[in-house]
Amino acid sequence: MKLLKSFSLLVSLFSVLVLNAQEFQGKAYYQTKRNFDFKVEKDSADTKKENAMNDDMKKAIKEMLRKQSEKTYILTFNKNESIYKEEKQLKKPNVGGGIVIEISDGNSALYKNNKEKIYLESKEDFGKKFLIKDELIPLKWEISKETKMIGKYLCIKATVIKLMDDYDKEHHKKEKQKELKIVAWYTPEIPVSNGPEMYSGLPGLIIEIHEDKMHYVCNKIVLNPKEKTEIKAPTKGKKINQKDFDKIMEKKQKEMTEQFKSNRKKGDNGNVFIFSNN
Repeated sequence: MKLLKSFSLLVSLFSVLVLNAQEFQGKAYYQTKRNFDFKVEKDSADTKKENAMNDDMKKAIKEMLRKQSEKTYILTFNKNESIYKEEKQLKKPNVGGGIVIEISDGNSALYKNNKEKIYLESKEDFGKKFLIKDELIPLKWEISKETKMIGKYLCIKATVIKLMDDYDKEHHKKEKQKELKIVAWYTPEIPVSNGPEMYSGLPGLIIEIHEDKMHYVCNKIVLNPKEKTEIKAPTKGKKINQKDFDKIMEKKQKEMTEQFKSNRKKGDNGNVFIFSNN
């Protein structure tokens, strides 16, 4: 254990010298994966036989959701700032040969500034662009003695408990908060306090994050690339803070649910699929 600590210290000191080099920059590529649960709500007017979903259909839906959740994001970072975007995807067309480039929500970007302790996120939801600006809230990480190698990097395990709103979808209201344990693996070999999404605050780049059924795994890191990427905060969209944005999304989702139920009462008696990552 003493040897491991000494090695980590030497690596950290060397990495600090690298970080202090002029115009230091890096890129981390994260793959995401989400596990989905779903159930089928059936109309009382239908018989169980008519609404029975066979196993093949369930497997097909789960596979479709799995593929949709598997995306790649790029975190471009320097000592104090970062920009987090979804990578452009190459997609094969349904008919014909060749390859076409598909950009997934090119307007979405998350900018973090650890020095100023702020973040800005540009998002487009329900056909409207938003620019969310708020304070970076530090997480109270608990660093353990557990280590493992991820690729060529020595990583250390850290955990934190986050309080999440438990939402009652049926009655459209928030219930009491529930505790969610977040597990992170970071490397002191890249002493940049950053990671995917809103995660940061550890003495090293976060390589893996396990958030309930959502997983982020870094499979590629490029330090000091030849072609630098300009890191600047997004500027487009309606300016709003996180709390007000969440209220708007909650209201819109409630309206959609009510509209869906209204349409069903008018004659649509099919199955209703309830998807959840809880």
